[in-house]
Amino acid sequence: MFNSYYIFSLYKHPSGPQMNSAQLRAFHAVASRGSFTAAARGLNLTQPTLSSQVKALEETYGIRLFHRVGRGVALTELGARLLEVTQRLYTLEEEAEEILSAARELNAGSIRVGSDGPHHVIPIIAEFNRRYPDLELSLDMGNADRVLRDLRESRIDVAVLASAGDDPRLYVFPFRTSRLVLFIPDGHPWSKRNKVRLADIAAERMVLRETQSATRKIFEAALQKAGVEPRSVMQIESREAVREAVAAGLGAGVVSEAEFDPDPRLKILPFADAGLEITEYVVCLEDRRRLRIVQAFLEVAQALAQAA
Repeated sequence: MFNSYYIFSLYKHPSGPQMNSAQLRAFHAVASRGSFTAAARGLNLTQPTLSSQVKALEETYGIRLFHRVGRGVALTELGARLLEVTQRLYTLEEEAEEILSAARELNAGSIRVGSDGPHHVIPIIAEFNRRYPDLELSLDMGNADRVLRDLRESRIDVAVLASAGDDPRLYVFPFRTSRLVLFIPDGHPWSKRNKVRLADIAAERMVLRETQSATRKIFEAALQKAGVEPRSVMQIESREAVREAVAAGLGAGVVSEAEFDPDPRLKILPFADAGLEITEYVVCLEDRRRLRIVQAFLEVAQALAQAA
């Protein structure tokens, strides 16, 4: 493996302490994984050994890199700045390894994917697995805010989600766009309709995802612009639970049409007076985009987007 010690030795001040690459790698593992336990497992070290390496790094420079929080850790301000540097360092290390083995096909390795829902990411994963059956792939699900945080902290390599924000550190391309629709239980007074107007929502009980949900943000922004406030809102932090709550008659829901699975208990209604749309994006860190395995995933996603 490319040895990061030599990079840091070039910048060592003659009168200062010498950078220890093992200690720095230990810090990076804990910072990017969020706990000593996960980091030790990832580096194949015992937790006491890893803890001693991080402690030695802190003591060498007389600094504090982590706040211990329960079973996990939180970065200090200095630790967060150092993580930005180590992310660049180890990305360069991975690139160096890939340059040296560029002639070899993608027949080994792993990629970590995050997403805020299964409907868009699963087809990408299926095609990726078909093209590269020997590569390992893991999928972590969560809301868009959590997935983006994991991406920025290098806990995942690439993400498929409905909100990418505006961060120059990220490479983003639109994957698919779908309209938002209302869905109601069978037997609802609106069941005979073909469309619904935003103004109608004022008399309706709504069942919505958590406030961080991109779908909810788009829907509520449209309501605010139209001066409409629902009769009541029940918040449920699970796509499946929202579906079951609507089917049980607890209110109406809002969903991307592409993510609505046909269900005889439910009916979807487009909005007659609002072209509400949501776009799913494929996102990775800009400085990790050149990694061959990340490139391969992006190529698969781009091909599927163009074919849609």
